[in-house]
Amino acid sequence: MLTGGDENRTGLIQFHFHLLSTLPEIQLLIFLAFLLMYLLSLCGNTAVALTVCTDRSLHTPMYFFLANLAVLEICYSSVIAPLALVNLVSGRKATISLAGCGTQMFFFVFVGGADCVLLAVMAYDRYVAICHPLRYTLIMNWKVCACLVAGSLVLGFLLSLHFFCDIPAVLRLACTNTRVHQAALFIVSVTVLTIPFLLICLSYVFIVAAILQIRSAAGRCRTFSTCSSHLTVVLLQYGCCSFIYLRPSSSYSPEQGWVVSVVYTFVTPVLNPLIYSMRNKELKDALTIPNPCLTLS
Repeated sequence: MLTGGDENRTGLIQFHFHLLSTLPEIQLLIFLAFLLMYLLSLCGNTAVALTVCTDRSLHTPMYFFLANLAVLEICYSSVIAPLALVNLVSGRKATISLAGCGTQMFFFVFVGGADCVLLAVMAYDRYVAICHPLRYTLIMNWKVCACLVAGSLVLGFLLSLHFFCDIPAVLRLACTNTRVHQAALFIVSVTVLTIPFLLICLSYVFIVAAILQIRSAAGRCRTFSTCSSHLTVVLLQYGCCSFIYLRPSSSYSPEQGWVVSVVYTFVTPVLNPLIYSMRNKELKDALTIPNPCLTLS
């Protein structure tokens, strides 16, 4: 957690990180917990991405988007986690330069923004699959899927250009008037979070309406099961991000912000592959059954 900025003898602005605990034993336990979650997120998301790439039965638009989401989750956690782990294990108050902070936040917003847009794309994919099943392969062809993923990355990149270390924790350290920066942060946050979330909600309105028209209860459950994992990930992702970026700056609490930041930096990337593998039978079977493409003869 950032605590302040100063200027050293060479004129370089640096920010200090608060130690999460002054007790070395507690600091070590926190480091081990964060390291375990980071390694689990890397292993889980890598397994999902590789399984989708190597298993031909999963070569569908839904799993194509899921594999890209897994790759984004790896990048998302890797932007913050390694530096946080180094600071934890160093045992002293670490620092980060303004340029380093800006670079880190640029990639964090880039990947996080692309992640949010991709979740909206996945909701659209489920809408087409459930509401227009006969036209699904025509609408969601591979060219369209590739363009949608590329569009998510481009939008994430464009949105990240508005950020240079002006996240709430850093804005609180500024000595000048930050109202313009806070307004820009809020506008970009609304663009990244609210608009894709509204598109997701709109997609699910049509999806629920289509599911309710299915006569058999088994059919309704089977159809909804294809969306439940995505909906769970959406609520987890948007809930954490909205708590940080869509709340008034006057009510920002560094302690609460730290807790939520830990959740979406370390916990969410671990939970996402678990949610998809546990709630999706095809992916679960592919992960548990040895893939001949991954075995040596």
